[in-house]
Amino acid sequence: MTFFTVFFQMLALLLMIGAGYLVTKKGMLDEHTNNQMSDMIVHIFNPLLVLASAASSVGQISLDAIKLAGGIAAGMFLVFILAGSLLAPLFEKDKEQRKIFQLMFVFSNVGFIGIPVISSIFGTEYVVYVTEFMLVYTLVFYTYGIALMDGKLTAASLRAMMNPGTVSGLLAMAIIIFDIHLPDFLKTAVTYLGNVTSPMALVAVGFALAESDFKKIFGQLRLYLFSFVKLLALPLLMLPLLRLILGESDLLAVCIVMFGMPVGNMPLILGNQKGIDVTSCSAAIILTTVLCVLTVPLLLIFV
Repeated sequence: MTFFTVFFQMLALLLMIGAGYLVTKKGMLDEHTNNQMSDMIVHIFNPLLVLASAASSVGQISLDAIKLAGGIAAGMFLVFILAGSLLAPLFEKDKEQRKIFQLMFVFSNVGFIGIPVISSIFGTEYVVYVTEFMLVYTLVFYTYGIALMDGKLTAASLRAMMNPGTVSGLLAMAIIIFDIHLPDFLKTAVTYLGNVTSPMALVAVGFALAESDFKKIFGQLRLYLFSFVKLLALPLLMLPLLRLILGESDLLAVCIVMFGMPVGNMPLILGNQKGIDVTSCSAAIILTTVLCVLTVPLLLIFV
């Protein structure tokens, strides 16, 4: 897998982001519609894509590989939590803003961007590995993420773990573990609906880009340094250990891509809920998303 092969796959995703940017600037997509699209992605299309991936992976991906992916996902979040605690003070001195940077280190866009990236580079059957990362993400977010911002765990945050993403992930695991073959008509419907996820998610990113101040996104040196550490340095530091565990396998490539995903939306949402200025967070989300068009191919060169 050459740099240019992956680069052009990522470039295709960037063009979809560009389409979202264009239709927003043309007035064909507004905030209300974008919010509705995002809700459909999170509650319907993304979960169905996970199920479609599991259905197409039955008999092709071993249970041991699934377990291994889950263990690596847990390890990834542990590394990112430690990295965020150590490195966030280098990027931000304000106590509240430092929490946002800690969250940005930990909570990557493993679903919204991870699924389109993995499915476009490796194929939809590999999305089932992303499911493992999404399940661990949910667990870590509603424990560590909430506790970091609130200073404590709440019953509400624990109840929130049970959401469409978690349910679809658990169903996907059941399909693979128990070797469940869905009827063809159901598999076709789930697959077609799930395939809506990638273009719609990327159009939503394009909307965010169109609504942002380019100077705030592309004019902050510290955000470029942060992006380098998150998108390249940390994944490459973990590569020797991953290679030792996984050898030269497709799972190694999938995991290193997941390690190099851009900042997700959850730090922004939590910051907004707590009344914290999330200008830098919003800029980091857009910047890392755009930069991963280059950094993901670079990571796969090393793999």
